[in-house]
Amino acid sequence: MSTFLVLFYNYTFYKNVFEIYPINAENFAFLISSFIFIAALTSLVFTLFSSRYTTKGILIVVVLVSSLTAYFMNTYQVVIDASMIRNMLQTDMHESLDLLTIKEAAYFIVLGLIPAFVIYKTKIDYRSVKTELLAKLKMIVGVIVLLLSIVYIFMTHYTSFLSEHKPLRYSTNPTYWIYSIGKYIELSATAGEIIVEPIGLDAKIDVNETQQRKLVIMVVGEAARADHFSLNGYKNETNPLLKQENIINFSNMYSCGTSTAHSVPCMFSVYDRNDFTYKKGITTQSVLDVIKTTNEVSILWRDNNSDSKGVALRVPFEDYKGHLNTIRIDGEQRDIGMLVGLDEYIKKQEGKDILIVLHQMGNHGPAYYKRYAKDFETFTPVCETSQLEQCSKEEINNAYDNAILYTDYFLTEVISLLKEHNSDYKTAMIYMSDHGESLGENGIYLHGLPYFMAPDAQKHIGALMWFSPKMREEFDIDALASREAKAYSQDNLFHTLLGIFKVQTEVYQSDKDMLLE
Repeated sequence: MSTFLVLFYNYTFYKNVFEIYPINAENFAFLISSFIFIAALTSLVFTLFSSRYTTKGILIVVVLVSSLTAYFMNTYQVVIDASMIRNMLQTDMHESLDLLTIKEAAYFIVLGLIPAFVIYKTKIDYRSVKTELLAKLKMIVGVIVLLLSIVYIFMTHYTSFLSEHKPLRYSTNPTYWIYSIGKYIELSATAGEIIVEPIGLDAKIDVNETQQRKLVIMVVGEAARADHFSLNGYKNETNPLLKQENIINFSNMYSCGTSTAHSVPCMFSVYDRNDFTYKKGITTQSVLDVIKTTNEVSILWRDNNSDSKGVALRVPFEDYKGHLNTIRIDGEQRDIGMLVGLDEYIKKQEGKDILIVLHQMGNHGPAYYKRYAKDFETFTPVCETSQLEQCSKEEINNAYDNAILYTDYFLTEVISLLKEHNSDYKTAMIYMSDHGESLGENGIYLHGLPYFMAPDAQKHIGALMWFSPKMREEFDIDALASREAKAYSQDNLFHTLLGIFKVQTEVYQSDKDMLLE
């Protein structure tokens, strides 16, 4: 089984290995040793957990999961690490259906169901417990000696492999996904009882009764990479409406992570990217909680994505993915539906500032062609399948760009809504994507790679702001505009949101407030 898995489930691993260690006289023996090493290591794992009652069950589960792992690694070049395990567990059924393809089914049948059936039907003759334990011990010792011998003989190669090419091991199948599940379980188990630590309990806003209240809409984008915004010089005109608005476009904005499950809680967190962890995210209040503490701001989170990833647990939340008011076009729900009823909500919040967060479906892949109405299919031909590898680069980019074009329309509609309330409020819109997206560059698709090895396309995100004339009078927006090419990140959002509402609290850092820098 170990040899079978190495032979048929590790195409991505060896494809990456051959790029660094090409097949030649110098590397040939090392490459053969790597095959033996991985097969032996896999065999060691199986031996440790095999028994009369577990062997078949373990092997069947491994081939079923490994078949799907092989599909996603071979097709999208994704890495199945602990973070990706969390992403999968937090992905809803609607998102999962977009990933189902005939090719995936073929992988599951050929590399999953058929081997599983063979394993199930294979007769295993078990000997006495004493004999089996002795055989297991001999196997474990033998494999360890073999592994150590291989490393000793090819010490130079393996030192280079582990120190300089660490990402290579992320694509070993099944050893790395087994390790990742163990890591995820460890992180979850050590999290202990989830007790949310309050922050900013001193938060307050000095309210002047004659002062005009504020209405801010924060739009959390989805998978919108900066280099596909025409505002940033992209060849396709993906922002024809926004360029007519008096916006400030931040061309050098970077995300906190490469997945929604990480970036969304991180961007609303008091922690910087380097300090943020999943555990800190679920055990520390967000900027929404701090603003809520003032009792001067009405907060609403509307979601057309999977969910708020824990950010909106303590503020009013509305799921617009399945909401009756969501506008449907061609059978697909659109982000524009989140604007339905907002006017009535705003009118009911008399005497308070208002913060509304809209979490987009945006450019959620791989079914980019489903993210916009046909009226927005400006760039053609488009990729109309989730099997992106079957489409040309032009078709994938066109489908993705049409989705950006739809976001351009959506954000302009948000601005139009805000303009309708300019007489009663000082208004502003903040747009920031959660992460970027790979569109096939170097064979990589979608997002979610570990941050240190992720391409710029997964981290460099679209971000912009719009301010009403009265809001511009309160802040030095011209100075902010002069800094729009400055390097910013989602670390700035926490303090910028506090700053725009003039929240006074010890957790606020003015040097990270984009409005004041």
